[in-house]
Amino acid sequence: MKTLIVTGGTVDASFAVSYIRQQKFDYMIAADSGIHFFIQAGLRPNEVLGDFDSADPKQIAALRKDSSILFHQYQPEKDAVDTELALLLALDRGGSEIHILGGTGTRLDHMLGTVRLLGFAMDKGVPCFLVDPNNRTRLIREKTILTKAEQYGKYISLIPLTTQVTGVTLTGFRYPLCGYTLCGFSSIGISNEIVEDKAEIALADGILILVEARD
Repeated sequence: MKTLIVTGGTVDASFAVSYIRQQKFDYMIAADSGIHFFIQAGLRPNEVLGDFDSADPKQIAALRKDSSILFHQYQPEKDAVDTELALLLALDRGGSEIHILGGTGTRLDHMLGTVRLLGFAMDKGVPCFLVDPNNRTRLIREKTILTKAEQYGKYISLIPLTTQVTGVTLTGFRYPLCGYTLCGFSSIGISNEIVEDKAEIALADGILILVEARD
């Protein structure tokens, strides 16, 4: 089941509506102030969750009138942010591919935390993408193939999430690598480019943050 999560970061409404139409999601979840996007766009999520500390009470009330929407409310003092709860819910509902909008924005701490949350899906073998108008981010720990025709942006960046990632081999890129060890304190993986129809990322051990970016 292809699942969308809209959370409380920065959401470009025009981009988000276009992205939803293009991707054709089977199930949609609003996390806290992600409610605002659904109200603004005239869309209805299947489920809503959060502590609602940053959501508009009037918008919450408007959605509560729709009995088909499931609500989950939490205390503000909790051990998980709303995005984590939404991702776990998406996995529990059988999400086979998950996309997160609103997971980036002005709060760097939230954005970095959200990138790490993608590991919940990775551990279950579920593709999970953190998306905004300029970036599509995921975690990888096995061979990954990208095509030039379907890449999200011009630039491909690889950043170690683990202390090091060994055996990194890149083919089909402007800057290839062969059996390289990427370490945490290095920028060598930033701003590569696909130069063939297909590019391949292989690694022996570790986890990479894969960012497809456009200016």
